[in-house]
Amino acid sequence: MAEAGIDYSAVFQALPGMIALLTPEMTYADVNEEFLRISGRTRGLMVGRYLFDVFPDNPGDPAASGARNLRASLQRVLATGERDAMALQRYDVESLERPGEWEERYWSTVNAPVLGPDGQVVLLVHRVEEVTELIKARGSRGSRTQVLEAELYARARELQEGNERLRAAHAREREVALALQDAMLPAIGHHRAAVRYQPAVGSLNVCGDWYDLVDLPGDRIGVAVGDVVGHGLQAAGVMGLLRSALSAASRVAEGPAQALEVLGLYARSVEGAENTTAVETCVDWDTHTITYSSAGHPPPALLHVDGTVEFLDQATDPPLGARPEHIARPQATTTFTEGDTLVLYTDGLIERRHEDIDTGLGRLADSLIHHRGTAPEALADALLLDLLPTVGTTDDTALVIVQL
Repeated sequence: MAEAGIDYSAVFQALPGMIALLTPEMTYADVNEEFLRISGRTRGLMVGRYLFDVFPDNPGDPAASGARNLRASLQRVLATGERDAMALQRYDVESLERPGEWEERYWSTVNAPVLGPDGQVVLLVHRVEEVTELIKARGSRGSRTQVLEAELYARARELQEGNERLRAAHAREREVALALQDAMLPAIGHHRAAVRYQPAVGSLNVCGDWYDLVDLPGDRIGVAVGDVVGHGLQAAGVMGLLRSALSAASRVAEGPAQALEVLGLYARSVEGAENTTAVETCVDWDTHTITYSSAGHPPPALLHVDGTVEFLDQATDPPLGARPEHIARPQATTTFTEGDTLVLYTDGLIERRHEDIDTGLGRLADSLIHHRGTAPEALADALLLDLLPTVGTTDDTALVIVQL
């Protein structure tokens, strides 16, 4: 059957399980017929109303926690963009025929996100499995079974509480990582430069990518980007060590190649630094030249004022620590004209699974040509919009743009 011929509204209503659609504000956008039948509610009592006005906790039970647990699950989905399966919940429901009387109910719930084009949660799919009769039937088999059921429920609650503690620890780790990252990444003082830093989805908003801009003697600056394998706090820590080392080396080395040689030797003593990629450039306004060297990193792009794009790929060597012996790294030099634009980036900007890197480089070149003449800040935003996936990036991205 062609997609145009499918009545998805009718499919939703006919689904055999209890399904509701919630807005990010946790109001009912729609519910299917099975949800109405089993819950005993009408569409008018649910659609457009706040979930916890329709199904509040039993006020006569001080230990009632169904609403609190469900709210926490939905908030997790909104915050992470990932589905959340809840432990078995006792969630008493007020009788419509006998207001004030509450019926003992047991629900197994899964909440899942519906993402919009920008990767944000626009709807919540709330699936409920009614298991009250199963729990009561098992309980009627005898006291031993009741004890086992109680133990099972207690273990489920313990597991849920443990998961909540893990999430709290995860949040604390993210705070530490963000503070560490903010302290390590340099502020941009050069008025013709713009940077962007885009961690992958689910990576604590921190990663192993870095950028660096340093003033050098004369009318020169050093511009570098690098990429440590991995995400999270450990990768951010390794990133900070390598970035600081390269920043120091670039100030005293004879050129980018020697700076990367020093960094490669240092990386051998840093756990987790293996196979890090980096590229270092030296921009000299007196001679209108860019000298560069790459350790396994995607080539910087030079957008000329005439609309051509030159990839700086004539001095590429393996990543840091990839060779057991020390060998001098290559270095190359190219010229630039006033008004040209230098772009350094990490692989998250161009690489896609099951795709040749030349395809990604071609996309980058096309985007640069399309936005030729754009100021660095606006160009940085345009490149991210053109090149990054519209939904959840799976790799980190660092981007540096320098107007020459």
